[in-house]
Amino acid sequence: MLFSGLALLFATGLLDSARPVPSSFDAQVRQYLLQNPEIVVESLQRLENRRQLADANELQTLIAERRDDIFNDAAAPTAGNPEGDVALVEFFDYNCPYCRKAAPDIQQAVEDDPNLKLVFKEWPILGPGSEFAARAALASHKQGKYEAFHHALMGFSGRVSESSTLTIAGDVGLDVEQLKRDMEDPAIADAIARNRALANDLRITGTPTFVVGDEIIRGLVDLATLQRFITDAREKPEG
Repeated sequence: MLFSGLALLFATGLLDSARPVPSSFDAQVRQYLLQNPEIVVESLQRLENRRQLADANELQTLIAERRDDIFNDAAAPTAGNPEGDVALVEFFDYNCPYCRKAAPDIQQAVEDDPNLKLVFKEWPILGPGSEFAARAALASHKQGKYEAFHHALMGFSGRVSESSTLTIAGDVGLDVEQLKRDMEDPAIADAIARNRALANDLRITGTPTFVVGDEIIRGLVDLATLQRFITDAREKPEG
């Protein structure tokens, strides 16, 4: 405990590492730590805070470096204002229950904000049904029905599978046979692969995950929280 306690105190700046440590000091520190265990807790918290700050700074740098991949990938469907001053990016899976819960709030955020651009990142992580639905959704873009198809898939109450995806496609007016052919376009598989690589680079591990400005929002949040992040991104100068 002594050495770990000393290391924590030095690492967090509670002790000066350049100062000579007399032999009697070891016993004094040990006794002090035993009598004041909250010092160790405080030291651990300081280290954790530093780690979190370093991780956040690293991710903000990465977002800046990958800005075009995140916000301006031509293969990623969009909604809202394509020339909006703020872009909200969502990584999602059609079989993710939290993505489905988030969908109405995302739509409301777009309706409430005429200067918001919404970027869809198809990221199927929940099995073959999700993969098929993501490919079908991207293929529907060629028929000009991506947004309607996306909302219908998100509004589906059951497990999205190959058969349910095609049924929903027909319900929203897509030419299903054309859709199947368009799904074979290698560009669709490439777009999904790029989303997977980007999610990995950004250390995204679950859905839904949002990127707005230089912030990553992990998990389901309510409309007010989402709008606050959008406002913060709008008020923060670029660069």
